[in-house]
Amino acid sequence: MTDSTSDSVVRHYSGENLEQKILTALATAGKDVNRLTPEDLAPVDEFHIGGRAATVELAAQAQFTAGQHLLDVGSGLGGASRYFAHEHRCRVTGIDLTQSFVQVAGALARRIGFEESRVAYRQASALDLPFAAATFDGAYMLHVGMNIADKTALARAVARVLKPGAGFAIYDVMRADTGDLAFPVPWATTAETSFLAEPHVYRQALEAAGFRVRHERNRRDFAIEFFRRMRAQAAQSGPPPLGLHLVMGIDAPQKIANMVAAVERGLIAPVEMIVILE
Repeated sequence: MTDSTSDSVVRHYSGENLEQKILTALATAGKDVNRLTPEDLAPVDEFHIGGRAATVELAAQAQFTAGQHLLDVGSGLGGASRYFAHEHRCRVTGIDLTQSFVQVAGALARRIGFEESRVAYRQASALDLPFAAATFDGAYMLHVGMNIADKTALARAVARVLKPGAGFAIYDVMRADTGDLAFPVPWATTAETSFLAEPHVYRQALEAAGFRVRHERNRRDFAIEFFRRMRAQAAQSGPPPLGLHLVMGIDAPQKIANMVAAVERGLIAPVEMIVILE
């Protein structure tokens, strides 16, 4: 990833006063911002199709165990990391390219009483991980690879910091058919920073880095049902005060509409992959 591409990705995700916007929305939703739980934050800190439900299902396939030290590649606001720390008793280190996400993730973790010994966040590139070889017992990433052109470099970077036999769980939006996408979408303002690839491209990159694919599942049907429920809820009660629109900004409705249309047309689909480092 070139410096200019990295800068464009950061600009796409960066937002002003994000922590305060989230706290205000939590209060509007009736939450005590001084006594929060991971579940309270789930509507805003799970920035991927299906939200918390998708994280839970990916975790079931990944089969990480209590006490393992996991790497969260592209940790965003930290929702998945706090889920793995709370529900699976794992220790999680998250990295993200966007410094404002790193800062907010840490602040939200502190608000639910998580110390850095449970979850910690660092600003870093997924292609240049600042860790020693064989540091982690497992890794995962949710909706990250779409911003990274070189899937082989990504796979090798993650493989380097994993212990032999470690699992790597992926949940990314992937190409399902040819055709032009309308922009913006949640992960990119323009095609300049959108690097969608077919599942076979991921498989080839992962296998070249020493991984073996244990599980793969197309989640298009799951996504369509998730979008249906989201529309029904919005039609019934309007947009909730706490939601991903806080992260995506004023053009959130257009980003979501373009993504939903691409899934429904069969151009893209969220895909799970669980691979093991041999």
